[in-house]
Amino acid sequence: MLQAMRNKMHGWPATIVLGLAVLAMSLFGMESYFMSRSDTFVAKVGKHEISQQDYQNRTNQLRQQMSAEQGDHFDASIFEKPETKQRIVDGLIDQQLLLQANDDWGLRVADQSVRDYIAQIPAFQVNNQFDPNSYRAWLLSQRKTPDTFENDIRATLATQLLPGAINDSTIVSNEQVDRFLGLLTQRRDVRYFVLPRPTLSDNQVTDAQIETWYKAHLADYMNPEQVSVKYIEVDGSSLKLDTTPSDDELKKRYEEEKQRFVQPEQRLVSHILINVPANATPDQQKAALAKAEKIAGEVNPGDFAKLAQQDSEDLGSKRQGGDLGWLEKGVTNAAFDSALFALQKGQISKPVLSPDGYHIIWLRDVRSGESKPFTEVRDQLVKEASAAERDRMYNDVAGKMSDNTYQNPSSLEPAAQALNLPIKSTELFSRKGGEGMAANPKVIAAAFSDDVLVQGNNSGLIDLGNDHSVVIHVDKHVAAAARPLAEVRPDVQKKILDERVADAEKKLSGETLARLDKGEAMPAVATAMGAELKSVKEATRQSADVPTPLLTQAFLLPHPAADKPQFAAVDMKDGSYALLAVDKVQDGDLSKVPPEQRDSLRQQMAQAYGSEATRELLEMLRANAKIKINKNLM
Repeated sequence: MLQAMRNKMHGWPATIVLGLAVLAMSLFGMESYFMSRSDTFVAKVGKHEISQQDYQNRTNQLRQQMSAEQGDHFDASIFEKPETKQRIVDGLIDQQLLLQANDDWGLRVADQSVRDYIAQIPAFQVNNQFDPNSYRAWLLSQRKTPDTFENDIRATLATQLLPGAINDSTIVSNEQVDRFLGLLTQRRDVRYFVLPRPTLSDNQVTDAQIETWYKAHLADYMNPEQVSVKYIEVDGSSLKLDTTPSDDELKKRYEEEKQRFVQPEQRLVSHILINVPANATPDQQKAALAKAEKIAGEVNPGDFAKLAQQDSEDLGSKRQGGDLGWLEKGVTNAAFDSALFALQKGQISKPVLSPDGYHIIWLRDVRSGESKPFTEVRDQLVKEASAAERDRMYNDVAGKMSDNTYQNPSSLEPAAQALNLPIKSTELFSRKGGEGMAANPKVIAAAFSDDVLVQGNNSGLIDLGNDHSVVIHVDKHVAAAARPLAEVRPDVQKKILDERVADAEKKLSGETLARLDKGEAMPAVATAMGAELKSVKEATRQSADVPTPLLTQAFLLPHPAADKPQFAAVDMKDGSYALLAVDKVQDGDLSKVPPEQRDSLRQQMAQAYGSEATRELLEMLRANAKIKINKNLM
């Protein structure tokens, strides 16, 4: 066929066709050229790009957090909604705006703040004290260096600098507290009666009315879309090791890594810190140095703790007389570290300049490092060797499973046979999830993705964490469909009658309210309606003897005029209506408010005002920043 086309392609027609082809290819080529250089970030704040990986990491973090909080009620589909995606991106943008504001205004997280924060993490404490061994073990398990983890903590704390400063500077006056307490403790005299349900004069429902209602409310009678999936999985914890390491292998590893089993030298340290402000002027630096030199010249071990409590500007250690506890090399910043490990036991240093300011360091004691014998660490070596072998096996099987299911996208059978893995299956589940494997948010998202559900492919390797991965394939798909009218007919008929009753009751409540507004006595109206009139004196916002809808409305009504109650018809949210009267309003007695409640309220108000001020600051920063969002990459 190609030869036939070539034979016919001569002269000016061929020139035109080839010209168009070249033009099209050129245009597509140019488009490809530009597309290959298109934006790959989800958002950009100034010059800083928020990558798709940043966005995905935050989404996964929130998904896992919500799943842990909500359990069986967790709905993974919420993360597919545009408004949820936008909120996540807005949060990342706000975070970057705060970080940029820190740079512009010279705010930074002090090294001591990072150390204090880490020291307070429960996972790193033994007997309520920071334990360096626990810290090192955790870093090793997470494959993190101290610098990497400290930078993560620093970044987290940095986003709290401005909000924290705003909250700390927020002042709530006594008048504001009193005004709020006055509203909070206000008392109101109320009367109310619940209207009896009216009797319908027409309780006949025709087939046509039922069908019309059913069609108008079809969304209420839908069975959700469901799928069931087949899956193969590899779980590192269940992998059986072929061999166990011999003593010779363990001893060889012990000799090669002996340094790991040496308890590093530790030094018991106290310090006095004289702060140097960020962007300090030469005069400020000189003043701080002069103060530090004066203290260093006067201090001795006998009065060090007293002077630290008096003069140190490190709030974290000041109350403890400057005590920093036992420190190892590399825990503090380089300048502090160098000075500390140059001291002899009992010595006090001259002022040492670090990013935090000038330190006067007292080395109180030294614990030399000791090497643990092989017999003491043998079990640890066995555990580590077994874990490493299990990791190797897991990575090998998971990698082969990923490759095989990718090369055979329409079935799990080839991978299952090649790797001797059983094919398991789930029951039908909706986008809200199901049981077992179908409860995992990642599995749910993959099952309803276009590639798996619509295209019919195997999923990619789904990492469930803790060396546990799965690949899924849709087994059954049940599309969303309306339940038949015959199945829901009784419910539809009941809904129609309930609506008629609700309309009649709403109309009756409006007519009754009009009678009260015209001056008819409430007891007489209640009696005429066959209802019981109830009175509650000095009801508060927490009164349990007034139904919630009535209580809410009672404190929304204006103050009554002299001998003229305020009336309202209230929807009780259970299909009934009530008539409400507010007869009297009294301010709360502030003298009965305990001081601790007043202080607690002041703190809550300060936090609320501070949060609002932070929101206004972020709006200002947004208005002055160049922000770009790529919604197609969210």
